[in-house]
Amino acid sequence: MNKIRTPIGALVLAATALAAAVLGGTSSAASQKAPKGTLVSIHRTALGNILADARGHTLYLFEKDKNRMSSCNGACIAYWPAVITGAKPRAGAGARASLLGTTKRSDGRRQVTYAGHPLYTFAGDSKAGQTTGEGLTDFGAAWDAIAPNGRQIEADASASGASGIGQGSGW
Repeated sequence: MNKIRTPIGALVLAATALAAAVLGGTSSAASQKAPKGTLVSIHRTALGNILADARGHTLYLFEKDKNRMSSCNGACIAYWPAVITGAKPRAGAGARASLLGTTKRSDGRRQVTYAGHPLYTFAGDSKAGQTTGEGLTDFGAAWDAIAPNGRQIEADASASGASGIGQGSGW
């Protein structure tokens, strides 16, 4: 009888170990595939410290947006892509997690917000650190880079030309 119990016990033990390995691998793989939220961090540019995405591209606000809702749709989105996330946005170096959020776009996707401003990149910024969208007035309102405190960065009214860029008042 002891000879039968030993192989059965070994078989049960082996089956348990195999099941744990299979199930452990499944849950591990599932956790690795869980979507990560869009990363927003602070980068130093010619404008000073501004919000940027994971690629270092400047993030902008659109002054036409009101009540956390995007006003940029259709042709606007081709030039000013919305910053979309599949999960809770993440605060990188210098960004404040308490200022991050999302808003639902008209197409149902979740757009990242910072201090209540829906965020966008600019198609004209092809490299990290570029701020060529700063101060443009495409699609009916101004576009501004965003400071770490959530306020827009605007051209200094007292300076001539584009060389006098500074932080503006809030929105």
